[in-house]
Amino acid sequence: MNALQIAASGMSAQQMKVDVVSNNLANMSTTAYNARRADFADLMYQQIQKPGVISSEGGTMLPTGVQLGMGVRPASVSVVLQQGVLSETGGDLDLAVQGKGYLEVTLPSGGTAFTRDGGLKRTADGLIVTSDGYQVNPGITIPSDAKSIAINSDGEVYAYFEGQLNPTQLGQFTLAVFTNEKGLEATGSNLFLESAASGPPIAGAAGGEGFGLLRQGYLESSSVDAVQEITELIKAQRGYELNAKVITAVDQMMSTATQVK
Repeated sequence: MNALQIAASGMSAQQMKVDVVSNNLANMSTTAYNARRADFADLMYQQIQKPGVISSEGGTMLPTGVQLGMGVRPASVSVVLQQGVLSETGGDLDLAVQGKGYLEVTLPSGGTAFTRDGGLKRTADGLIVTSDGYQVNPGITIPSDAKSIAINSDGEVYAYFEGQLNPTQLGQFTLAVFTNEKGLEATGSNLFLESAASGPPIAGAAGGEGFGLLRQGYLESSSVDAVQEITELIKAQRGYELNAKVITAVDQMMSTATQVK
């Protein structure tokens, strides 16, 4: 009787779905977070009678056969790519990416990571960095005597100085896009790494063809839909309970079989 293993695989799948949903709900307030979705696939099938074989009784072809499924397995946990709502903050170093693209970040190891979290900061030397202190490429430094800064939708950074009518351009932020965004490797802290599945980054200026725009004074909110996540949580809970009932029923059937005299 395979029902025990089949139901156990179902319970394991629903438990994984609950883990994914709980992570989504935990990140409801995380800047630029995109919800994850657990996908599943059926396991191999036990071929009792293959469809299309010739019946030994009448010489006719079986139209369907007998194929018994062996359970379920996790197929993937994919990112649901969806633009979050842009929330106005008024911060001069708060940047929201409206559309496609990621800011490039230099890690302490020298490698490059990518993020849509535009809650940027500045160091004591004026270097623009992420909340974790990682340099945002191409490495723009704000002079200490700058009165204010402005960042346009193309990512150009300007500084205003006392007694100077026209602003001075300090640099320009670029964006990176990928052929397969869902293939990026999430490392935490709102950072992603390039992978073989994502393909190499394609860098370009914000506002160009295929690239989003940068909005100063805004942050992208999490795209998690709390109502949808609670609905998925209830469905996963009921699925877990039903698979547990199958195990109980199979146990009773096996107990009945062993008690036959």
